[in-house]
Amino acid sequence: MLQIIELKEKNIVATKASGKLKKEDIEKIHPLIHAILDKGMKVRWYFEMDNFTGWDLPGLWEDLKMDTAHAKDYEKIAMVGDKKWQEWITQFMKPFTNAEIKYFNIDQKEDAKNWIESQ
Repeated sequence: MLQIIELKEKNIVATKASGKLKKEDIEKIHPLIHAILDKGMKVRWYFEMDNFTGWDLPGLWEDLKMDTAHAKDYEKIAMVGDKKWQEWITQFMKPFTNAEIKYFNIDQKEDAKNWIESQ
């Protein structure tokens, strides 16, 4: 499941992922991304993982399509998690986007929020 959470800035998409993400979860984000792009801004994504186990196959495919289509539209991505493989995912994503991507441990979530909001 992907829950939309709120941060203050107008160009930040903030989400919390738990369990396994499906295609429908990824599709929830498309309108948020396009609303930011329509304002002429780059997207910053705060992606928190809480008991996150990954994607089902259609969800993974949808995520990769979205990341590839918007590779130049992201400015920063903060990945927040508590498992080593989640840190690995952060490294895996880097070739798919021009964004600055940074991994934070779950106990650093305030640091992640500050980083994603900072200039």
